[in-house]
This record gives sequence, structure tokens and C-alpha cells, in this order.
Amino acid sequence: MEESVGGAGRSSPPFIEAATMALLADPLDFLFAEHFRQRKLCNLLEGMALSGFLDTRLAVGVLDFLQRDLVLHVADEEEDLFPLVRRRCKAGDQIDRVLSKLSAEHVDDHHLASILADGLQHAVSHSRSIAEEPGLSDVMADFARNERRHLALENAVLLPLARRRLAAADLAELSARMACRRGGTGTSQILR
Repeated sequence: MEESVGGAGRSSPPFIEAATMALLADPLDFLFAEHFRQRKLCNLLEGMALSGFLDTRLAVGVLDFLQRDLVLHVADEEEDLFPLVRRRCKAGDQIDRVLSKLSAEHVDDHHLASILADGLQHAVSHSRSIAEEPGLSDVMADFARNERRHLALENAVLLPLARRRLAAADLAELSARMACRRGGTGTSQILR
């Protein structure tokens, strides 16, 4: 049985499977799987925004995802993947422009995620529907739209380029750092 990244007692929103530590053995596969989970989050957010109703269990799961999984993912990219790719790419890859765009989008997404989390938390705390929270459904839709565009760029450009440019030692370092960020001690724990 694979160990859940979130650990015991952590929940993912319904229909979003928990990430697994075993996937960290190939950190680029793990990042791709996280992108899939984030697209599922976008689908849930759009559904919640359209319904206008509050499913408390779903809202709490979304909050957990935004405040834990998404934060870890952005740290994986900003602190580890982007610097590695920047060091290994060739001038002709023109990666600086792509990484600058992705980093700027991370800042924008963080801002929207904070507004979204505050709105959801307020709705849950006060038993209010999403429709009763001013602007919340718009923020949910904006976040989902921006996130999908961001993920498309990472999947189409960044991850394929990383696969071509990163050496086995780079991937092992990336794997170990991502595992440590999630409470693991490195690749030996990943490969068990």
C-alpha cells in the first residue's frame, strides 16, 4: 500500500486522490500527477461556483488542498525544479522567459488562492452558501481558469524540457528535496 503524502488524517477533496510518496521516485512524474490533481481541483471549484451551494465537506477539502498541497507544489517548483532547469538548460532553450512567466503566475495564483481560501473559510464558519459570499464564485472561476492555463504551459514546455536536460543526479536531488519537504528523509524512504 502506498503512503499518502498528506499523512494520516489529512483529507483530499472528494474525487481528488491523495498523492503518494512512491511517485516521488520520479519527481517529474510526481509533478505531472500533481498537475492532474490540480486540474481536478479546478473542476471542483467551477462546479461549486456554478451551484452556488456550500458542501462543507468539499469546502474543507478544498481549503486543505489550497493551504497544503498547492503550497508544497509551488515550493517544489520555485525552490527546486526551476533553479535546476535554469542551470541545466542551454541558451537556445530560452527557459528564462518561461520560468519568469511561471513564477509571476505563481504570485498571482497565491493571491487568488488566499482570497478564495478566506471566502471559503468565511462561508464554512458562518454556514453561508457560496452565492452569499460576495465575489467568491468569480474568484473560484478566475482561479480555475488561470490555473489551467498555467498547468498547460508547465506540461507542454517545462516538464518535457526538464526530462531532456536534467541528469539522473539532478532528479535524485529533486526527489530527495521534495520528499524532505513532505516529512520524508530522502530517496531511501521513497524507494521502500
